[in-house]
Amino acid sequence: KRKKAAASNTYKRYILKVLRSTTHEDLKISATAMDIMNTFMNDMFERLAREAAELVRRNKAATLSSKDIQTACKLALPGQLSQQAVVEGQRAVARF
Repeated sequence: KRKKAAASNTYKRYILKVLRSTTHEDLKISATAMDIMNTFMNDMFERLAREAAELVRRNKAATLSSKDIQTACKLALPGQLSQQAVVEGQRAVARF
């Protein structure tokens, strides 16, 4: 039997979609740059998830709320970047 490969989260498809929707459609990204962006996305997701889990554990809550995610963003990201992330997150949630 073949062994299953370890599941890895890849954001390459979404990075490409954002690149195409926000800039010129004819721009391309190299494989190396895409790998760097994918690694960055995985790292940020892990940081936010770890911070949010720690907040839930400290508050002895049973569920993860949007406020926990916002607080995790504020703790994991510096200054203006965290404010922008929270605003964009709220906008994305309101759209869906």
